[in-house]
Amino acid sequence: MLPATNQRVEMHTCEAVNQRIADDTRQRISHFSTRSPHQITQRIEELDREWDVERALEFNASALAFTGVILAATHNRKWLILPGLVTGFLFQHATQGWCPPLPILRRLGFRTSAEINEERYALKALRGDFERIISKDGIHADPQAAFAAAEQ
Repeated sequence: MLPATNQRVEMHTCEAVNQRIADDTRQRISHFSTRSPHQITQRIEELDREWDVERALEFNASALAFTGVILAATHNRKWLILPGLVTGFLFQHATQGWCPPLPILRRLGFRTSAEINEERYALKALRGDFERIISKDGIHADPQAAFAAAEQ
């Protein structure tokens, strides 16, 4: 059975590394709980530029595969083994959520998009983005305001 897309990387990451990433995220959220809305906005903009582990793996795989093709074309066809291995590992990651570079990237602090979004939405809550969604009676929510708060 294939793991859920949003859980597969964390399932294949050492629990100590997952815990360190979660602790680091909580510390950053705590740090920004005493900062101005402007500073929180700047942090959210940094999060928008942060590379998640999927992007890092895609970059790594494409760079290695491209290198293997170039080396095969210019030096020796045996270099085609490299893109073959890389695409196999990428396929394994797509289906199972694990591949050889994953533990290294996670130890380096690369987070999943869900982990990045967790920090993003906690910061938006600190900034007050979601307060305007709930109506005065506390029952009805404004869908346009909810979309706008999520989009910011």
